Amino acid sequence: MAAAADRTIPDLIAPGLDVLFVGINPGLWSAATGCHFARPGNRFWPALHRGGFTPRQLHPGEQGELLGWGLGITNMVARASARADELTAEELLAGADILAGKVERYRPRWVAVVGVTAYRIGFARPKATFGPQPELLGGARLWVLPNPSGLNAHFTPETLGAAFGELRAATTAG
Repeated sequence: MAAAADRTIPDLIAPGLDVLFVGINPGLWSAATGCHFARPGNRFWPALHRGGFTPRQLHPGEQGELLGWGLGITNMVARASARADELTAEELLAGADILAGKVERYRPRWVAVVGVTAYRIGFARPKATFGPQPELLGGARLWVLPNPSGLNAHFTPETLGAAFGELRAATTAG
């Protein structure tokens, strides 16, 4: 896995998505496999399904199917690391600027950042909480979800699924 350090993986993005999910940065497992949220124990894929975004739980290798459902994935910071806390504030701030450019280019309806700490730092919103955010990003509505990493023990698979479900309800309400 050390060989995957500092690697990047391609965005899963297309114009006009309903939701663009934004990870903090790829983990080493994801960088090694080329798939987003690939580490066994990462709960993104179960939460996506429990939240009602996919008709079944996908395996990371099936990530390309998301585009057909109007969903995409990118990261705040492109370089891989073992842990998100290895990133600097400067990287997160620069990543937020890069993300803003992607959102302006691809025009998703919603942008969902998975990780409140990364959102707070990258967007200079130190008091941000989970859920909808008051500002827009390049015309897209913003939502902050819990980090689905297995290292985030504050959220269970059930509570992660419920958080994703709240976003899903908001995206279908208008």
